[in-house]
Amino acid sequence: MVNVGIIGVTGYAGEELIDILLKHPSVRIANISAKIDKPRRISDIFPKFKNRIDLVCSEPDLAKIASDCDVVFLALPHTVSMGIVPGLLKAGKKVIDLSADYRFKEAKIYEKFYNTRHTDKPHIAGAVYGLPEIYRAKIRNALLIANPGCYPTVSILALAPLVALDLIDLDSIIIDAKSGVTGAGRKVAENFLFSEINDDFKAYKVNSHQHAPEINQELSKLSGKKIEVTFVPHLLPLDRGILATIYARKKKGAIRKTQNLFTLYKNFYKKEPFVRVKNEGDFPRIKDVFKTNFCDIGIKEEKDAIIIIAAIDNLLKGAAGQAVQNMNIIFKFPEDTALI
Repeated sequence: MVNVGIIGVTGYAGEELIDILLKHPSVRIANISAKIDKPRRISDIFPKFKNRIDLVCSEPDLAKIASDCDVVFLALPHTVSMGIVPGLLKAGKKVIDLSADYRFKEAKIYEKFYNTRHTDKPHIAGAVYGLPEIYRAKIRNALLIANPGCYPTVSILALAPLVALDLIDLDSIIIDAKSGVTGAGRKVAENFLFSEINDDFKAYKVNSHQHAPEINQELSKLSGKKIEVTFVPHLLPLDRGILATIYARKKKGAIRKTQNLFTLYKNFYKKEPFVRVKNEGDFPRIKDVFKTNFCDIGIKEEKDAIIIIAAIDNLLKGAAGQAVQNMNIIFKFPEDTALI
């Protein structure tokens, strides 16, 4: 039995982690904590957990967490995890961080987009980017997992076959992505009030979103060449879910007329339990992946262009579900345990 801790349990991702881990036959939730006014039973904070888990949620006590747990999930706001990770690693604990604090291999990029100094640069190099479809072998032996962002997860999975096989013009990539409101986390802000979101639809952080350099970093690794995508996120008046429509031009001479992109994608992801390639002419929608850990992908060829449409649930494959998938890999459990 693996003893698990969750720091930041009162956020959306933390709540999802409890939901998933309660179904896991080889896991015991041993410690839960968050920034909180006073200790409270988690079943009082989230009544749906009554008679399922009645642990008390309190402020993080790192010594107790290290004593109680084998692995710790950090479901914390960006810039907070780097103050906690060093102590947990020193105590010999495995850490799965859902924030952006260890995703970037260049601290200066993190510091630019998150507007803060990185205080734990020594552990950046050893962090493994937790996208199982690309880094499974490294995840197996990792001590620190940098769980990917939601937009990067859907974008990288949608583009990986084309980028890895050098089939598209790398300067032509345009990612038009839409997310539900929970992608911003559980916080009080005027822009996320119901009356501001309802009956509206808007672009935000146009080609300046903090997930763009994360996408660029990982696609550049896959291609071996520098990639800078055009990335425009939009806010949907929905609780959860991401739909990305991605455009790219074919690389001249790279894709033969006889080569079928649908077959190429099916072969690329044939061993992946959580990537589903839609049939030709069929495209995903958010309802297809709602409350699942799947990424669904559809492909369309148009003369010299390729259109990829992909969907995930931002709280599951884009956060908590993927984090548990990474834990399953580390502890050699079947990868889909508690996720299907």
